[in-house]
Amino acid sequence: MSQRPLILICNDDGITAPGIIALVNAVKDLGEVIIVAPDSPQSAMGHAVTISKPLRMEQTKLYGEIRSYQCSGTPADCVKLAVDKVLHRKPDLLLSGINHGSNSSINILYSGTMSAAMEGAIEGIPAAGISLCDFSYDADFSIASKIARDVAKNIIQNGLPAGVLLNVNVPKVKSDSFKGTRICRQALAKWEEEFDERLDPNGKKYFWLSGKFVNFDKGDDTDEWALANNYASIVPVQYDLTAHNAISYLNQWTIKHED
Repeated sequence: MSQRPLILICNDDGITAPGIIALVNAVKDLGEVIIVAPDSPQSAMGHAVTISKPLRMEQTKLYGEIRSYQCSGTPADCVKLAVDKVLHRKPDLLLSGINHGSNSSINILYSGTMSAAMEGAIEGIPAAGISLCDFSYDADFSIASKIARDVAKNIIQNGLPAGVLLNVNVPKVKSDSFKGTRICRQALAKWEEEFDERLDPNGKKYFWLSGKFVNFDKGDDTDEWALANNYASIVPVQYDLTAHNAISYLNQWTIKHED
């Protein structure tokens, strides 16, 4: 490679979150790092983009000599703006995270962290989202940082298949109990949700989302199994949502168009 790798870093917890600071420190010597991240937390925003109000972005001095920008929009907005307005060439790698909390299984659909990585993959940028299964502000990111660095080095050296990105989740575990990494599939799991109905001080009704995460998958090759057994999970995912195995089934249907 004739020039240093260009690494774009984003997240959904905001540009000052401890997780993104840990990620920057883990990979800053691997190439030229540029940060474009939300100016405030954007968790569970999914792949939302801003179309009904102005987007604002300004350069910061939060990371010293590393170029960093904070954006008023979503994680996907940050990647779009970075590609169009900040970067001087297509990045060799996009890393999103380190997220405070798990993005395993079905959580990928709601995750702002993974949507930033997904937006990178859509732009043809090799990308990975990294999450630590610990929501605490003062979580220990030491293991997650090492995994992020290893993943980054492997992607820079080996690349990824077209249209594929990585969903990396790291368990909340002490270093002497951590067993390593496993390449996994996404577990079949979901949130069983309910809305608590409450009254505000003015007597007006509002709802508060609650629920529990339920894993229906008993396989030992899933991300949920890996995390429960003190492994970091690495799941290759894609933005092509076509259910290819259902095409032959649907071709048996008789669909008539009637005027």
